[in-house]
Amino acid sequence: MAKPNIRKLHVAVIGAGVFGGWTALRLLESGARVTLIDAWGPGNSRASSGGETRVMRGTYGPDQPYTEMAARALKLWTKYERGWKRQVLHRTGVLWMVAKGDDSFERGSIEMLRGAKIRYKELSTTEMKKRWPQINLTDVRWGIYEPDCGYLDARASCRAVVDAFVVQGGRYVQAAVLPEGLEGPPLRELTLSDGGRLKADCYVFACGPWLGKMFPRTIGNLVRPTKQDVFFFGAPPGDSRFDSEHLPVWADHIDRFLYGIPGSGRRGFKVADDTRGPDFDPTSGERVISQELLREVREYLAFRFPALKDAPLVESRVCQYEQTPDGHFIVDRHPRMENVWLLGGGSGHGFKHGPAIGEMMADLILKEDEPQAIWKLSQSRTATPG
Repeated sequence: MAKPNIRKLHVAVIGAGVFGGWTALRLLESGARVTLIDAWGPGNSRASSGGETRVMRGTYGPDQPYTEMAARALKLWTKYERGWKRQVLHRTGVLWMVAKGDDSFERGSIEMLRGAKIRYKELSTTEMKKRWPQINLTDVRWGIYEPDCGYLDARASCRAVVDAFVVQGGRYVQAAVLPEGLEGPPLRELTLSDGGRLKADCYVFACGPWLGKMFPRTIGNLVRPTKQDVFFFGAPPGDSRFDSEHLPVWADHIDRFLYGIPGSGRRGFKVADDTRGPDFDPTSGERVISQELLREVREYLAFRFPALKDAPLVESRVCQYEQTPDGHFIVDRHPRMENVWLLGGGSGHGFKHGPAIGEMMADLILKEDEPQAIWKLSQSRTATPG
């Protein structure tokens, strides 16, 4: 007897960054027919998922869902890079330097790390000085070290996800989705910048910093793109103390939150300030770094890593956060369209969670699950997570 012809659910995913790419791949692997669309390509220079590297860490403070999600993502990154036969997760370890003053963020992280089974070790200043003498630990009281974490290749892993998606039968289209008519229910089809149209059963908009422009009435200023400058400094010739073989990814809550990634792949020593920058247009904004911020970062570098006091700036980059008022993701159906999902608000910390987000979105759509309340549009968006 011939088997009945059961039509696959067709899902259109708009945005091939880390959220959209992983969502498309996991939906495809779960049996859906998927079309993935992006205006400039996965990990492009305008995207929030662009650039060279992102931090993989589990320390997030108390009472939040992200440590558990990071633990799941860590397993999935490991699984997929083995399948791809290419490394995208570099396990350099992550060191949190706890400065004098309030350490409730770090203290609250310990229980969360333990519960998620992410390996960690509390370190004294003496232990840190012995392991990493190239760091000036003035004002640091203790530390958290996550040995299984480190950093991810950003644009390269976005490309790897889309490549895997296409190899497994997914359809990738490079074009922009025009915003006109998206908020007038019902949504039956998309209009593309090349003049084409695309009809699907379900739509997932993972548009990063453009989500508010695509849905001005529903999202609007709930997603605020901010300009974030990133700096890469060159170590002295022959000095390997600041490469990924001899230094972990680090985070420092001194006065404000600064973090960095050791030099690797002939790139410089990365330093970034997590302070939210000014509003920024991801499409037409000029990506020129702030000279004032560069001066402040140089002063910090000379203090915390004295051997890099006169290190030259070898590269710089302007990226952006897609910041929500409370720093939490947006994962919810459109309030007036059951077949439209809104996914975004990575807020500078979303990249690491990509494969776990994709897994979750596949379940939400195909199993008709409900997202956590903390990510719904109906929730108050006021507090900011660590």
